[in-house]
Amino acid sequence: MGEARLDRAAPADAVSFSVKHTDGVRVEVVTNDQTEEIPANGAKRWPLDKGTTLRLSMSKASTEVNDNKVNVNYYSENGEHPVDHAGIFLTGIGISLDVDADRDGVVEKNNPRKATWTWGPDGQGAILLVNCDKDNPLISMLDCEDEKVFSKEDLLDMARMVLRTEGPQRLPPGYEMVLYIPISDSDKVGVFYVQNPFFGRRYIHVLGRRKLYHSVKYTGGSAELEFFVEGLRFPDDSFNGLVSISVSLLESLIEGIPQAPIFTDTVVFRVAPWIMTPNTLPPVNVFVCSVKDNYLFLKEVKNLVSKASCNMKVCFGYMNRGDRWMQDEIEFGYIHAPHKSFPVVLDSPRDGGLKEFPIKELLGPDFGYVTREPLFEVVTSLDSFGNLEVSPPVTVNGKEYPLGRILIGSSFPTSAGRRMTKVVRDFLYAQQVQAPIELYSDWLTVGHVDEFVTFVPIPGKKQFRMLMASPAACYKLFREKQKEGHGEATMFKGYSGTDTKRVTINKVLSNEVMMEESHYVQRCIDWNRDILKKELGLTEKDIIDLPALFKIDKNGKAMAYFPNMVNMIVLSRDLGVPKPFGPIIEGECCLEEHVSSLLEPLGLSCSFIDDISSYHKMLGEVHCGTNVHRQPFSYKWWNVIP
Repeated sequence: MGEARLDRAAPADAVSFSVKHTDGVRVEVVTNDQTEEIPANGAKRWPLDKGTTLRLSMSKASTEVNDNKVNVNYYSENGEHPVDHAGIFLTGIGISLDVDADRDGVVEKNNPRKATWTWGPDGQGAILLVNCDKDNPLISMLDCEDEKVFSKEDLLDMARMVLRTEGPQRLPPGYEMVLYIPISDSDKVGVFYVQNPFFGRRYIHVLGRRKLYHSVKYTGGSAELEFFVEGLRFPDDSFNGLVSISVSLLESLIEGIPQAPIFTDTVVFRVAPWIMTPNTLPPVNVFVCSVKDNYLFLKEVKNLVSKASCNMKVCFGYMNRGDRWMQDEIEFGYIHAPHKSFPVVLDSPRDGGLKEFPIKELLGPDFGYVTREPLFEVVTSLDSFGNLEVSPPVTVNGKEYPLGRILIGSSFPTSAGRRMTKVVRDFLYAQQVQAPIELYSDWLTVGHVDEFVTFVPIPGKKQFRMLMASPAACYKLFREKQKEGHGEATMFKGYSGTDTKRVTINKVLSNEVMMEESHYVQRCIDWNRDILKKELGLTEKDIIDLPALFKIDKNGKAMAYFPNMVNMIVLSRDLGVPKPFGPIIEGECCLEEHVSSLLEPLGLSCSFIDDISSYHKMLGEVHCGTNVHRQPFSYKWWNVIP
């Protein structure tokens, strides 16, 4: 579209004008903010007022250069014949940069909302995946770290973008089409062009880290040029996830004067967030380490996995280098666009013996990898991913969180204790679709949220229960058993650990130090209970308390006294619960019996796994030593309203 001020170009004695134009041009006269379309025949005259403007636009593409024309005749007062005239030749070129802005997996033509991005079921805007998998086994880097396409599979991870053009066989002299990105997006998006699409296809890297613009070859007639777009970075504290790509038609009519854009079309993508998967989603693979002293543990986990009909993946010593804490090294999630979805593992900055595992064993075709490493902050136990969990979907005071909410443990708000490193926290907050909740976990020796809270599904229903470790529940149960005459029932039977002299219910209940420590621990858990009830929209009926006892270490931090049952693995209805070695009454562990009576009526099945020697004595349990890759949500994250 172009405009011309007629009063500036008219002869001094002109008072009116008429316009004649070819059918391929649409002409409007604008006077005093009034707009009227001018028919092609040029019969009508208009007064030549100050500020009178002609607005020209092409109604269709040209077949030849300069095949359209607009003529203006100027008239003096009462003049029958024009005192002067002016004319312009026009060439109509259709240019449309197109993406899947309506999110149906198909690139539509010239969506009017393609240059904006909005959330929600009625939202619009294209979606981009970070190309963070590795489709070529012969290279060591992620696909997004190179500027090459090695296979068709690599292209399938990218979003299609089509440049549609229509017009004469060549552009008029002095004109050029350019595709470009802002310099601020150069480290966030990469674009490949398909060369020779019908014979000997080649994929040329045209935009990205070192390339801000690309001169597009204009092919004439009606044409479609196909591009593939990849994300290079996940949203973060310095990146809101939005990137733009533009095409401009540049004009340079006079040599020595720079080109100027006369038309621009822009599309906007949002980089898909990394999404965590809660316990309520079905399991696909269970990962566990094989170390020198956990053979029996592996056997029991294998039985549970078989029962749950998923797969068990064992990480052997050459890869784990003696590190058994599979939960702490990685967190499984996924990314999703209308055209593709694949799992992505988030690697913790803890970097223990399992440091190489996610890169060497998980990263591959359609299995991505992302990490965040602090530059200056000290990495603590709170940076291990037993301290990173996610709730099932919830609604809080009418606001929906259809993908749940992330839970991370931190220090008490007024203290200068341990926190998860800022780079990891910033990454989690920036994903937007699982708004994080910070809990208080620094009161624990290890300091992980999975030591006091977990979630279980209710099979057959879209519901769940939140389970919390509870010293108060343990004391209540023990007092009931003491009252029933079982005060001498013995704990830790069958465990030969040297630090467990004969412990009975009576001894526990008479230990005033343990009771005072338990009161403190219960207050810490209750603090978190109140936060979780408020931030997840839960009531007491949504919460089940599992008996637990803690002791305080020399630094004033708490650790589990007997295996902490809340630190379980959840495989749909099958639960792998740490075997608590509780008081034996009539041949049965009263803690196992109590927990089973709470969970099995919901349709859940409890398998109690002995981890006391291989995990508990090293301050971890079943959940700490395992990790579950789960199916993704069926819910489309772009329908969320953050």
